Amino acid sequence: MGRQLAMVMDLNKCLGCQTCTAACKTQWTNRDGREYMYWNNVETRPGKGYPRDWMEYGAGWSPEGALRIGELPDIPGDYGIPWDFDHAAVAGGGVLTADSEPEWGPNWDEDVGEGEYPNAYYFYLPRICNHCTKPACLFACPNKAIRKREQDGVVLVDLKRCKGAMMCIRACPYKKVYFNPSRARPAEGIPGQAEKCILCFPRIERGLPPACARQCVGRVRWVSYLDDREGPVHKLVRKWRVALPLRPDFGTQPNVYYVPPLSPPRLDEEGRPTGEPRIPPAYLKKIFGPEVETALATLKAEMEKKARGETSELVDILIAYRHQEMFKL
Repeated sequence: MGRQLAMVMDLNKCLGCQTCTAACKTQWTNRDGREYMYWNNVETRPGKGYPRDWMEYGAGWSPEGALRIGELPDIPGDYGIPWDFDHAAVAGGGVLTADSEPEWGPNWDEDVGEGEYPNAYYFYLPRICNHCTKPACLFACPNKAIRKREQDGVVLVDLKRCKGAMMCIRACPYKKVYFNPSRARPAEGIPGQAEKCILCFPRIERGLPPACARQCVGRVRWVSYLDDREGPVHKLVRKWRVALPLRPDFGTQPNVYYVPPLSPPRLDEEGRPTGEPRIPPAYLKKIFGPEVETALATLKAEMEKKARGETSELVDILIAYRHQEMFKL
């Protein structure tokens, strides 16, 4: 087993501004059949996400360690096809686009959330490929077209081997592998090929962080090797244990981690705080696993220390005073 480059995202700092999405889209997926792909996206939780209801496809690994092959998201239905706005019609109160009214797309339910005023809530969840330690996509591919690099753990599709079986898409529980029909080779019986986030490995090889991390205006993302004890990812994941994997029950051992969102208190009918968290603990447990309560308790305790004027290594890391210190490649 080689080294593993990993990422931590602090959901308490994410603005939902989509700068990371734009950085990825303009660099990797703005043409050639990738227009509908978002290797990086920021979705609102609770919400259906992208593709729609991606958590419900029944993929990944079973508790017994068996590979589960889920269903394929519908293209375009569960992704949504990019459209051009008919600006003249919109200004005049007419149809939204020149062709037809769209029914779904990325961030369709942005900022919606759940709950009733004054206790409505939501948080932003940025997502990329998790470059898993046990990637279901790799094990599902019948053509051995997916590999995991020894030097950094990045999971890549070998387009010289990919024959468009789409088993990788079905097996990935995060639905972060996409099908590109423009890469079809009919004479060879290949309907298209799979593509996915490559963690900007050409940048990594030059000592630069992935574009989504470097361009994040909220300083949400840290990137370093898990075994680097002085790196920010090791400290947040292994030392302080405040960064958790997304849906650990999927069994893929993802290497993108999240500092879970702290919650404002619920308000009673008189507008007074009740002490209960507005984001239901059960929902956070579903998303981040049972350790989320301990992680949130650690965050609160260290923030209180900092507020009293005491030192806190954890809070200093999360504040990210110096942008360059967030990346140790």
